[in-house]
Amino acid sequence: MSSISSRFPGDYSLRLERFLFFSSSSYFFPHIGGPGSGKSSQCEQLAKKYGFAHLSTSDLLQNELSSLSERSELIKDIVECGEPVPGGVVLQLLKEAMVSKLGDTKGFLIDGYPQELKDAEEFENEIGEPKLVLCLDCSAETMKSRLLMRNQSSQNSEDTQTTEERIESYYQASNPLTAYYGSKTQLCKVNYLTF
Repeated sequence: MSSISSRFPGDYSLRLERFLFFSSSSYFFPHIGGPGSGKSSQCEQLAKKYGFAHLSTSDLLQNELSSLSERSELIKDIVECGEPVPGGVVLQLLKEAMVSKLGDTKGFLIDGYPQELKDAEEFENEIGEPKLVLCLDCSAETMKSRLLMRNQSSQNSEDTQTTEERIESYYQASNPLTAYYGSKTQLCKVNYLTF
């Protein structure tokens, strides 16, 4: 497995190291990227290298669903209707996970949130402004290819049209999001072709 810095043009790893050196407060880094862009893989590597907690919203939702709590019933009903889980519910799960890890981590890599501009604004109101936002910029064709391969290996029933719709939805939601973070915080946008 290649190192983070060798995988990212512009030395992604070095930029993060410089940022950490000059930061004195606790911090959290949303990690933005389309479906199949490699967010989870990169979050895992960065978390391991820098001592961060990797908070995956999909993992948090799965854990909550298996808890059989009152909130899990709400999430289950929403998912069964084919609707996205509201950002406020996801934000509450993130807050709880962050509180449970305070003191045990240097910071938080947040994978899968925010997904749209209103999520980013709610995050800032409830938790604070991120110190750095990491964005994996992957071509639609690469994401599509990876998702279709993943679907085949996992016997996932998602078809090509559904995959394309997911990618299109990501672009519609992420363009205002990256513009927002680009104007407010340090946006580290990384273009790459393959991992």
